[in-house]
Amino acid sequence: MKELGYYNGTIGELNEMTVPMNDRACWFGDGVYEAAMVRKFHYFALDEHIDRLFRSAAKLEITVPMGKDALKTLLNDLAKKMDTGNLMAYWQVTRGSGPRGHAFPEGPANLWVTLRPKEINPGSEPISLITDEDIRFLHCDIKTLNLIPSVMAAEKAKQAGCYECVLYRTGGRVTECSHSNVHIIRDGVFRTAPTDNLILAGIARAHLIAACKRLGIPVDETPFTVDELMAADEIITSSSTAPCSRACQVNGQAAGMKREDLFKALHKAVFDEYYSATE
Repeated sequence: MKELGYYNGTIGELNEMTVPMNDRACWFGDGVYEAAMVRKFHYFALDEHIDRLFRSAAKLEITVPMGKDALKTLLNDLAKKMDTGNLMAYWQVTRGSGPRGHAFPEGPANLWVTLRPKEINPGSEPISLITDEDIRFLHCDIKTLNLIPSVMAAEKAKQAGCYECVLYRTGGRVTECSHSNVHIIRDGVFRTAPTDNLILAGIARAHLIAACKRLGIPVDETPFTVDELMAADEIITSSSTAPCSRACQVNGQAAGMKREDLFKALHKAVFDEYYSATE
């Protein structure tokens, strides 16, 4: 297949798939999701993505309709149906289906999967960022389908000709970006926001931290501000599709780009792991 869709056991070309209007995703965005990269038909960090899906679902009292091993098997089997092995896999679990009503419906949850050809972003070119106030709710640690604030922030970045939008809370605390985590390097220390309820515990973020520890780069998981972001030696974004990108500009001002040695070491470590794990 060129682009695969899966819904509760039905499989087809993505543009030919349909879902019931009474799926809770349509009424309320009532569900959780994950996305992972696939290279040569091998998923990267699949167990970590599945574990996070189950954590997110538990926080919303959604019961995933199959166990972790069964879901892993399904995702691997679906990837093998594709014409190419370099893909982005996306899967979501919604609370179920039923007439529109805010209280939980009876019945099982629904499982959606999509697979589309995609190459990982190599992070070889510096990126530009903007900043914007973080107006999302206070459960950013759940990878929920309710993404309107992130969509609006991503569109602001696009209209400004930038790659990403860095979000901050009252007082200037940087949280994350519209679809990435964001980190800084200052005085040789890798700083990243703590995994509290204001950010998603990114899989790529965890692998960056692990790379820092292998390289002997100190890690500080405490909040930092927009002012500290602007004064940083390096600004790095991370996501599953773009594990390690380097910013050169924020809000039209030159920023970062002062510790190429550390960025290059981290970039190499992250991509060496990715390529090794997906051979």
